[in-house]
Amino acid sequence: MSRILRALACSVVAAVLSSPAGAQGVLTQKIVSLGLAQSIAQAALDKCTSMGFRASAAVVDRGGNLIVLLHGDGAGLHTNEGAERKAFTARTFSQPSADFVKRLQDRPETAFGSRQYTRVIALGGGLPIKVGNEVIGAVGVSGSPGKDDVCSQAGIDKVADQLK
Repeated sequence: MSRILRALACSVVAAVLSSPAGAQGVLTQKIVSLGLAQSIAQAALDKCTSMGFRASAAVVDRGGNLIVLLHGDGAGLHTNEGAERKAFTARTFSQPSADFVKRLQDRPETAFGSRQYTRVIALGGGLPIKVGNEVIGAVGVSGSPGKDDVCSQAGIDKVADQLK
C-alpha cells in the first residue's frame, strides 16, 4: 500500500473513532425485571413470615430506583423506608449494607461523606443482586431484627437460577 493510501486510511479510521457518533451506540445491560423483583421481594417476605416477623421488602434496580416495595401484613410503620434504604445502600456500594456498617466502625474516615446521603442507611439487611460479578440491583428487608439479611438472601436464593 502506498504511503498516501496508508495515511488516508489512518486518517479515516482516526476520524471515525474520534467522532461523537463513533462513541455512541446501543448498550446492552442485564436488568432486574419487574417479575424478578416481585419474586425476590415475595420470597424475602415469606422467609420473614415463616420466622414470625412482620417485615417489608424492597428491590431496586442498578440505578438505585425502586422497582418493588412490599409491606407485609402488620409490618411496622418505618419498615418500608428501612427496606428501601437498605436496598439502596447495598446497590450504592455494591456490597451488603452490613459491610457499610462495618466500614463505618473500622474505617470511619473512608465513609464520612457517605453518611450524609439521604437514602443511605447504616443497618444490615440489604444485599446486592448479582449476575456473576455484575451488580444489577439490590434487595432490602426491614422488620426482622437480626434476621433481615437472612430474609434478603432467601429472596435472592429463590431466583438464583435466573441470575446466571
